[in-house]
Amino acid sequence: MKTGQLVQHTIEFVKNELQNAEGGHDWFHIERVFNTSKLLLKHEEGNALVVKLAALLHDIADPKFHDGDESIGPKTARNFLESLSVDAKTIEHVVNIIKHMSFKNSLETEGARFTSMEFQIVQDADRLDAIGAIGIARAFNYGGFKNRELHNPNIPPDLSMNKEAYKKSTAPTINHFYEKLLLLKDKMNTQTGKKLAKERHQFMLDYLEQFYKEWDGAE
Repeated sequence: MKTGQLVQHTIEFVKNELQNAEGGHDWFHIERVFNTSKLLLKHEEGNALVVKLAALLHDIADPKFHDGDESIGPKTARNFLESLSVDAKTIEHVVNIIKHMSFKNSLETEGARFTSMEFQIVQDADRLDAIGAIGIARAFNYGGFKNRELHNPNIPPDLSMNKEAYKKSTAPTINHFYEKLLLLKDKMNTQTGKKLAKERHQFMLDYLEQFYKEWDGAE
């Protein structure tokens, strides 16, 4: 199967699988990450097919919506790619990217972490979609989905969470800025990702300043 056909089949598969997904992790999120990955590829070296397939399949079964099961996404991606007779090396690379790219996995301290240039590109694209105006919208959308408080001054952010604590957190959405979103700028892998993250990071800082003014009733 030609690359273009393979990518198109993958797009159709993902659209179908995510048609009822939560708004911050739906097809449009995938499409943004896919497009940002292609933008990064213009400036960073990487295998385009691996990047495109990983970007499209990275949230095919997000553990947050599957009782925390981190095996479903990689397994679903593998089964799909095998059904299209994609070569084993490409499949293994894509599956490894999906397994390791989430923020919560970066909180683990044990074991060597997988990395590759393709991994770094897709991870940066995904993290860019978690910050800035879109990132703010996604954070509050998910917070509403989980019926979380917007903000509670009596519940401070926890900056020392490990992976399991992060997964179980039910903290207000504003805390998520400090526990994840504001940390992402300095976790970008590629030079292009770092450049793009600066403006989005500043937008979040400006937003938080305005948020607290309005929260406190300041003029």
